Amino acid sequence: MSAVQAITAARAAGIELSLDGADLALSAALAPPVAVLDALSRHKAEIVALLQHVDGWSGEDWQVYFDERAGIVEFDAGLPRAEAEARALECCMVEWLNRNPLSSPSNRCLGCGGEDDHDKLLPYGAAPTGHAWLHSRCWEAWHANRKAGAVEVLSLIIGVG
Repeated sequence: MSAVQAITAARAAGIELSLDGADLALSAALAPPVAVLDALSRHKAEIVALLQHVDGWSGEDWQVYFDERAGIVEFDAGLPRAEAEARALECCMVEWLNRNPLSSPSNRCLGCGGEDDHDKLLPYGAAPTGHAWLHSRCWEAWHANRKAGAVEVLSLIIGVG
C-alpha cells in the first residue's frame, strides 16, 4: 500500500488527517481499522510531506513541467504524443522523488517496519535531510512503492497516468 492509498483508505474509514506542526494528527468518530493505522504509520513521513507540499511546487508548476517535457520529447525527438506524455510522466516521477526525500530512524526498516536484528539496516539516499533505513531485501519493493506513489500523486495533480 502506498502513501496515497493509505490516505484513501483512511478517508474511507472515516479518519480525518491533518497536520499538527510537523506531526500527523488523526481524528475519527469510531475506532479505525488496525490495518489502516498500520499503513498510516508506515507511510507517515510521505503523508506529512504530501500534506505539507514540501516540494514547494503548485499543481500548476507540475503541469508546466510535465507539458514542457512532453513537448520536448514530442517535437525534438519526433515521438507520438502518447509516448511523449509517458516519458514526461517518468521525468515528473523522478523529479517528485528527488523533491520528496524520506528519512527514517536508523533502528527500524522503513519498508517492513522490522528492527535491526539479524538483518542489518542500510541507509538509502544522499539527501541532507537524512536517510531512509531499510533491510537490503526490502529496498526493491519499497522503491517500487515510492515510484508508484509518486505516479499516483502526479496523476491526481496533472491528470495523466
